[in-house]
Amino acid sequence: SKEKDIALKIALKLGKYIEENFPNVKVIYTRDKDVFVELHERAAIANNAKADLFICIHANSACYFDKKKKKEACNKATHGAETWVMGLNKSEENLEVSKRENEVVLLEKDYNKQYDGFDPSSPEANIIFSLYQNAFLDQSLKMASYIQQELSKNGRFNRGVKQAGFLVLYKTSMPSILIETGFLSNPDEERYLN
Repeated sequence: SKEKDIALKIALKLGKYIEENFPNVKVIYTRDKDVFVELHERAAIANNAKADLFICIHANSACYFDKKKKKEACNKATHGAETWVMGLNKSEENLEVSKRENEVVLLEKDYNKQYDGFDPSSPEANIIFSLYQNAFLDQSLKMASYIQQELSKNGRFNRGVKQAGFLVLYKTSMPSILIETGFLSNPDEERYLN
């Protein structure tokens, strides 16, 4: 399975649910078909629409490069959903997650220009851009907590609400969250997410 496919299916399903159950809420998608939208463009779409909330949907993976074996290895037991908000990388593990998520920026042309010289592996850059989101941190944390509670009620393992410097949340001018819906590296979760 590919994260891009699963995330799109979940986003479309969530959008349809919101439209059917909350007719006063207008859903704006950053993509509604299989196309790559640059991270800064995702924030611009939300900002230009004067959105009240930005929800970014992802699927996680517990894979890493095993230096001894010189190949990728995956922890197939890691499972659960977690919701992230913009914030300081409070631990080495959070910093690594943030770096991994932000590496997609390298697929963008002129990413150095678009993100003011941002280097996905630089802790300093993560701290600087996390300051942009402080105005909406409380609301983002509250929404993230609600989402984690709902996921738990529906049988998902709750990995908690976490903070990191995700580029996709960096330039939004509203409360913003990133949901890791489950682990594609876990065969049971991969089936569930599909």
